[in-house]
Amino acid sequence: MKSLPLGATGVEVSELCLGTMFFGSTIPKERAFRLMDLYVEAGGSFLDTANVYYAFLPGFQGGESENVIGEWIQERNNRSSLFVATKVGVGMPGVPRGLKAATIQEQCEQSLKRLRTEAVDLLYAHADDRDTPIEETLEAFDRLVKAGKARLIGASNFTPWRLESSRWVAMTRGLPPYCCIQQWYSYLRPRVGADIGTREFVSAELRDYCRSTGLTLVAYGPLLGGIYERSDKPWREQFQCADGAARMETVRRVAAEAGVRPNQMVLAWLRQQDPRVLPIIAASREEHLRDNLSSLAVELTPENLKLLDEASA
Repeated sequence: MKSLPLGATGVEVSELCLGTMFFGSTIPKERAFRLMDLYVEAGGSFLDTANVYYAFLPGFQGGESENVIGEWIQERNNRSSLFVATKVGVGMPGVPRGLKAATIQEQCEQSLKRLRTEAVDLLYAHADDRDTPIEETLEAFDRLVKAGKARLIGASNFTPWRLESSRWVAMTRGLPPYCCIQQWYSYLRPRVGADIGTREFVSAELRDYCRSTGLTLVAYGPLLGGIYERSDKPWREQFQCADGAARMETVRRVAAEAGVRPNQMVLAWLRQQDPRVLPIIAASREEHLRDNLSSLAVELTPENLKLLDEASA
């Protein structure tokens, strides 16, 4: 697995990141350990988690994913070879939503305890908070960076104009800037005006912004829960449109002609249509993770990219 630059930081990270959202909840610890082992054996080192994973499932309260990663790191004694990212800012039981300084500080400390580490490599603002001054948020992140508890900071679910506002505050105040943006991104696109809740889907404007500023775009949810390969799985309502049907037909056809799985084609397209895009892969079983990792061997031709990029109703 190759490494790619992370923004303008001078740091390089694995070209596929391993998402761990359900580790410790629907994915038991022993299987999570095997999945992380398999990812590392394939040359990966970039793990993505959050303090809130996975508080939204009945019977869980958040922090389960971080706990499992921390136990695995302790057992494998491999912290120095990993790049670990976590997030703060989404509410969960006993923790308010938002990016106030006190919340960032307290939740970072709790994440470090669960991860059994002195510092995280990347700390994300998990969701924008327009009720808290940008200055307060970035100053809180700055204190964590200076204290050696977070090496870099990133943003997730931000609009381009809010990213630019944050970049300006960081530049004029001498504060650390966000080095990357983690956003929902897949080959299919939500229909215009669809309600996708508090998440932000990658837009053409955001792609342009990343190109102009050098931000890395970390793509979460790229496989949309498996709909590219499962005809029995209902589409999310937000993607039910003529454009989506045309793009689904195209990606499945191009994948069949190339002799690969549609999921592998989607991951290859994300990486190869823009070198600044870094997908997060996730899997509940080892065979699924192997399939996702195999996307690294898929090389799209200019004709493939043209067909995929131009597909529409």
